[in-house]
Amino acid sequence: MAGESDGVRRTESGLPIAPVYGPEALDGWDPRRSLGDPGGYPFTRGVHPSMYTGRPWTMRQYAGFGTAAESHSRFRQLIAHGTTGLSVAFDLPTQMGYDSDAPLASGEVGRVGVAVDSADDLRTLFDGIPLDRVSTSMTINAPAAPLLLLYQLVGEGQGVTGDRLTGTIQNDVLKEYIARGTYIFPPAPSLRLTADIFRYCRAEIPRWNTISVSGYHLAEAGASPVQEVAFTLANAIAYVRTAVAAGMDVDDFAPRLSFFFVARTTLLEEVAKFRAARRMWARVMRERFGAENPRSLMLRCHAQTAGVQLTAQQPETNLVRVALQGLAAVLGGTQSLHTNAFDEALALPTDTSARLALRTQQILRYETDVTATVDPFAGSYAIESMTDELEAAALQLMERVEELGGAVAAVEQGFQKGEIERNAYRIAQETDAGERVVVGVNRFRLDEEEPYEPLRVDPEIEARQVRRLAALRAGRDGAAVTAALSGLRRAADGTDNVLYPMREALCRSATVGEVCDALREVWGTYTPRDTT
Repeated sequence: MAGESDGVRRTESGLPIAPVYGPEALDGWDPRRSLGDPGGYPFTRGVHPSMYTGRPWTMRQYAGFGTAAESHSRFRQLIAHGTTGLSVAFDLPTQMGYDSDAPLASGEVGRVGVAVDSADDLRTLFDGIPLDRVSTSMTINAPAAPLLLLYQLVGEGQGVTGDRLTGTIQNDVLKEYIARGTYIFPPAPSLRLTADIFRYCRAEIPRWNTISVSGYHLAEAGASPVQEVAFTLANAIAYVRTAVAAGMDVDDFAPRLSFFFVARTTLLEEVAKFRAARRMWARVMRERFGAENPRSLMLRCHAQTAGVQLTAQQPETNLVRVALQGLAAVLGGTQSLHTNAFDEALALPTDTSARLALRTQQILRYETDVTATVDPFAGSYAIESMTDELEAAALQLMERVEELGGAVAAVEQGFQKGEIERNAYRIAQETDAGERVVVGVNRFRLDEEEPYEPLRVDPEIEARQVRRLAALRAGRDGAAVTAALSGLRRAADGTDNVLYPMREALCRSATVGEVCDALREVWGTYTPRDTT
């Protein structure tokens, strides 16, 4: 909860919260315009008529560490415990388009996710997991294209054709320039690559979600809920514009767009945020882009509980935080959910903590009544008022982005990054001053913390992965790889869809790093503007 130095309770976005809401809070409010019916425009009440009364959200746990073999073992455990969707965490070298034996990868292989250099790694990761029966989300951005193609190749090896694969690639590079930093190429070729992915998937993997526009990482960098919604939707508008400018009809690709938001402990504002975002996106797509397919208007989203709110102090208290955050996401109407493990502020989750995180979702699903009715907060004086106020503030911020020339131009001017950093500084000041209470950190502390034994990553992992990569290179047809990479460079230098020659290179056992290096040679790398 935001500070109260002026005597007024405020939301995380700094909007005032009234002690009591009554009918006057909704004076002139039109439920038909603002709400509609569940599953109908403007989708405030959810994207499906029956929501969780007909089908529960996907319980999608994010996992990955070390080598593909070790992550495969964790995936099998999660499936056995009841996970209904997989979500792959990649290590930093993979996220940056470097192979495990690259000098810049030293010390980072397998640390914060799984190392994937080639099709062999992905085959090991999904060994025995039927890809026509599981939905897989891959948190990968700049190298999203080669990872998607590797997944398709692994599916074909199982006899699963592209039209039977379901899942999502994050593929949201604009937020990398704003918040995370795992970008490779400059914005223009990055957006060209996004449009190529849209086209490729429509033809080859039609059930795949081609992008998951992420507010989660903006929030983890310090964005308020208003900033999270405004900048996420502004980025999504940029992607739609890019695809339309490339000659695509909006209704040909928009139904496969998806979103990714955080779920904080501030439950009321979070519920309002999800509802406002759906309504805003529906109106943007209908009024700005002329979309006619109802699925083009739906903001379908995944949610993850707020890692930034987890504390290393008294980590068991994070079990309570995660439960509240998960409840906020469900009451907000998410389509899938990842609940963090309580020990993630300390290290990678242990088997026990990962299982407890999944059990949190299962308790919400099976032991509460939140799935008994659709959008239980509809008509609430407080929630509807907060939804309208958050929407108005987010629209105002989106207009500021438009005045700067749109999301890409604003990124290049450092606008979003600067706004988020100022908000993060405000939060830090409030916490340091005690105006923002964090249990176990600045209030209700223990004199001595209880010992905790975190999961430790084997330091031999990097050496094993490097040896595996050397064996791959030694056993492949080097001339065929070189020729295929040359074809990829020609396509990148022209206007052809780069995914087809990229697929050929990967089929020849080119690595993720080699594919990204070929594109670096043509497109260059991004150097951020100094905003200090």
